Amino acid sequence: MTMSELNNLSFDNIGSWPKPVKVIFILLVCSAILGLGYWKDISVLQENLEKTKVTETELKATFSGSQKKAANLEALKTQLEDIKETFGDLLKRLPNKTEVAALLVDISQQGLGAGLEFELFKPGREKPADFYVELPIQITVVGDYHEFGTFISGVSDLPRIVTNHDVKIKPRGDLLVLETTAKTYRYMDENEEEEAGK
Repeated sequence: MTMSELNNLSFDNIGSWPKPVKVIFILLVCSAILGLGYWKDISVLQENLEKTKVTETELKATFSGSQKKAANLEALKTQLEDIKETFGDLLKRLPNKTEVAALLVDISQQGLGAGLEFELFKPGREKPADFYVELPIQITVVGDYHEFGTFISGVSDLPRIVTNHDVKIKPRGDLLVLETTAKTYRYMDENEEEEAGK
């Protein structure tokens, strides 16, 4: 087939084209149709497939985490009950309003029992927190090192929670002076919680 024959080909009479030209033309048309179809449909489907694969991976990870939690559900429920019980026990160690005065007496009795001389025992203003109220007590006592240890140990052994903060020990002649802020805590009653919420 010569160039002049190729130039004389007409789209009006495709049936008269030589067989090799028809085959090449059909292959080109089929390739164009396939390429257009791929570009229009298949590439979009492949993007959707990739997104679906990513979503599938995320869902599998979520399912795996949920499955582990479900498998441990009984253990987690038991742990929650233990936490509630421990919290209840700790809450019982917080005195209510009527028990604070007795607790203050217990703290001063610990100091006197240890052989300390009180120079200052001054309860401060109550400071409300989440579900409890903090009561700071400024304490200054005179004695020796072992008496301080007995006092601090006795206070920590009280059935109610008492913590010591800002502990300072200074010499005074043959004795020592202990300055500390003891903090005790009591739980709020319902009325106080409502007022704190407002």
